[in-house]
Amino acid sequence: MLDFDKMGGLVPAVIQDNATGQVLMLGYMNQEAFEKTQHEGLVTFYSRSKNRLWTKGETSGNTLQVVTIAEDCDNDSLLIKVKPNGPTCHTGATSCFGEEATAKRVKAIQFIAQLEEVIQERKLNPSEGSYTNFLFEKGINKIAQKVGEEAVETVIDAVAGKTETMKGEAADLLYHLLVLLAASGLELADVVAVLEERHKK
Repeated sequence: MLDFDKMGGLVPAVIQDNATGQVLMLGYMNQEAFEKTQHEGLVTFYSRSKNRLWTKGETSGNTLQVVTIAEDCDNDSLLIKVKPNGPTCHTGATSCFGEEATAKRVKAIQFIAQLEEVIQERKLNPSEGSYTNFLFEKGINKIAQKVGEEAVETVIDAVAGKTETMKGEAADLLYHLLVLLAASGLELADVVAVLEERHKK
């Protein structure tokens, strides 16, 4: 049970993007706002300046769709993970705390992890018509050949200054490298562990 009495009827609520982990904002809820949030699935705060309930995005449309709600160990604050429908900050920024570049990197890393999961799933449970399964069926030599081809094409575009097409070649390189790792019984985490160990030196 949340302890609303400790702070005069309010509890702080940290709002976090469920997909990226980025902290989006901090607001306050009274019991009515908390119950409304639970019931409607959209984050509602208690506005201390307007002395009323305030559903985030009620005028802008940039609502915060609730994914999970967790209380802290003292039952006097909340962590709410959400799916944001548009920018959270009134300035138009993704987060009230800035860090746009950090959020972009986190989202990219999470997608790579999801892609690796799909590749591992294809290895365990082949899907008809899947290019990934086609590569697995051809074996290590074919996959390694594709990694080499995409690496060369990436290098050629880089040297020529063709950054737009280089993005596509680098994407192909990353994908085929993940497939090669999976075919070899390795995961990206194994490679990252090597990088982390080198970074300590």
